[in-house]
Amino acid sequence: MQVICISRGSFSGGKELAERLAAKLGYNCLSREELVDAATAEGIHVGKLEMAMMKPWTFNERIAIEREHYLAFTTAYLCDQAMEGKLVYHGRTGHLLLPGVSHVLRIRAVADREYRIKAAMQRLGVNREKAQKYLRDVEEDIRRWVQSMYGISWDDSSHYDMIVNLEQMSAENAAAALVSVAQLPNFQMTPASKQAMEDLRLGAKSRVLLAKDERTARSSFKVRAAKGIVTVTYSPHDARTAGAIPLVLSSLDGVLEVRATMATTNILWVQEEFDFASNAFDHVVQIATKWNAAVELMRFKPENGDDAKASGSETSPSNQAAIAAVQREYNGGIEDDIVEEINCEDGNLKKTLEELARIGRSGGGRVICGAPDRLVSSIDRTIPYSLVVVGNIFMSKGEATRKRLGRELMSLLGDNIKAPVVAVEELKAQYLFGMRDVVRMFLFMVLVFFLYFTVFRHQVPILRFLAGEGWEAKSLAAAAVFIFVPAVAYLYGTVTKSFLKLIRME
Repeated sequence: MQVICISRGSFSGGKELAERLAAKLGYNCLSREELVDAATAEGIHVGKLEMAMMKPWTFNERIAIEREHYLAFTTAYLCDQAMEGKLVYHGRTGHLLLPGVSHVLRIRAVADREYRIKAAMQRLGVNREKAQKYLRDVEEDIRRWVQSMYGISWDDSSHYDMIVNLEQMSAENAAAALVSVAQLPNFQMTPASKQAMEDLRLGAKSRVLLAKDERTARSSFKVRAAKGIVTVTYSPHDARTAGAIPLVLSSLDGVLEVRATMATTNILWVQEEFDFASNAFDHVVQIATKWNAAVELMRFKPENGDDAKASGSETSPSNQAAIAAVQREYNGGIEDDIVEEINCEDGNLKKTLEELARIGRSGGGRVICGAPDRLVSSIDRTIPYSLVVVGNIFMSKGEATRKRLGRELMSLLGDNIKAPVVAVEELKAQYLFGMRDVVRMFLFMVLVFFLYFTVFRHQVPILRFLAGEGWEAKSLAAAAVFIFVPAVAYLYGTVTKSFLKLIRME
């Protein structure tokens, strides 16, 4: 069930590379054109969608729902093709449809501009100027499509495992080299990545079913699945469809439970161990209630078995037996991933999700094991996050190392997600109204009142001071205004901010 995604531009040689690589590996080969044809046959207006993505002024609520349908259908279609056998897909950015699936090999095929111009002239039968314009326009359209659809840059190399330049290397030789890369242990399916793809497929099929049913077709949903539990998030103006959601999804194979949550936005909570009886949980729920947000949990387990051993942490007898069994039987170089799968099953994620579902704030949850980059690549960029909360992570490390790695992770998330990223211990101070805010608001309010009262009682002397003659008097007046105005603005702004936080308006 390995998947190789080749991102290609016009006349870059990516299509030929994909076909030759698939032939050498004996994999199925799927093109974006075939995917688009299948989406069109499904009834999705891909042409109108592309026009709206590339010309933002044509985007509206109907197009937004069509976009959700398209993303869900193409994700489900790609997962179905991959589950039938090993697959090579070539198109724009197919790997972005499979976030969190680690056995996807992501390749970008590029070629020299002169080579592409000559290829365009030959195949399109146009002169050099028209060929250049054609390539310019197509590439700009692709960039806009990827940016609008996924919120990332098509040219960002960090989204690819390899970039293959076909300027001096033939597609045949490049395919031969990639055969060896495709067989590396890093890109083989593990129990964790298989589960991630099955969850992705079930969530996508659930969204497609909601789009096809007359009762829910005109509503916007965010759907996530985890081991048969499907979480559907809908906005308040679609509340009328809430009762139909379980009925629509009841006929879908693999669905064990449906949880529907009304929310206008999402909060992503990343942590190593969850505890729904903790103060952190209460703070996150309070903020989610204020913002009418769904809370999505992501349990991030950065350490593998070796890290735990090096840090001196103990391993349970059941895990020791499992690790010993893995070590006795070689399975293609993916032992570490299986150990991670064993260790990643805990963390109170399920119980915390059940508590969130009970209070109507569940946005689904997942377990991610590995490096921080893997955590970032697993985040769905189409979900609108208003806040990212980072809790206790790297717990097996020393305090200084844990703080440093935590700051680095927050910085990485901040660079990749367009939402504030805060530590869990900062939530109360930044977003909740407490006794500290009461005292601060009262003191600053007294200062503001005193300053305004003083100014109103002494208007004549103040005006004389500001209208003083001579450069010394004018300089002193300017300095006073320079200091006084920002001070009053800060005091008044702090009072206003505290008051808005008090009445839960932000």
